[in-house]
Amino acid sequence: MALARPNRWRLPVSERIRPAATVILWREAAGDFQVLMGMRGQAAVFMPSKYVFPGGAVDPEDLTEAVPGLERDCVARLALHCPDEAPAAGTLARAALRELQEETGLRLAEPAPGDLRFVFRAITPPGRTRRFDARFFLCPASRVTGDVEGFTEASTELSHLHWIGLSAARALDLPFITEVVLSEVTALLRGAAQQGVPFFDNSGDVPTFRRL
Repeated sequence: MALARPNRWRLPVSERIRPAATVILWREAAGDFQVLMGMRGQAAVFMPSKYVFPGGAVDPEDLTEAVPGLERDCVARLALHCPDEAPAAGTLARAALRELQEETGLRLAEPAPGDLRFVFRAITPPGRTRRFDARFFLCPASRVTGDVEGFTEASTELSHLHWIGLSAARALDLPFITEVVLSEVTALLRGAAQQGVPFFDNSGDVPTFRRL
């Protein structure tokens, strides 16, 4: 008789998969596009000294039934291939916006449908110090308020916050999955059609690539 697999959210801390959300802010510049990135601290447990997009784990305060900034298509895709205990689409969106404000000082004051576009999902492979089920949202910088150049209201969680061109960003010290997300975002911003949201699913025994 096959044994039931353990709840993936109740595994030991090093293996527990926490839901997370990330915002990729973009803007046009010099005939191309820039994205906002920052560097994680050298002493960080997860991905130290790596350049990433603003984001982090979902907190209890993010729970909501509203869907700020999301269109129906994104809401539907966010619900695909999820465990029963996974947070709702609106909770993920709120977590993404909270993390954006905490880490950059920028905020989306009154999110309208379409301000956030769900473009990528990835689950951290086993064996890492932390594991996350991360959803990535694309958002135009024209929709946020705050100090978009000096980031004077940002926390200290990310250092070296700056806008960087899509090509130049590839030269930064990036986690592998951030490199993949950056490639996807580059294609989208330059006009490519997305045939389903890419999903790197490492929740099971065999890594699986899906499109949502």
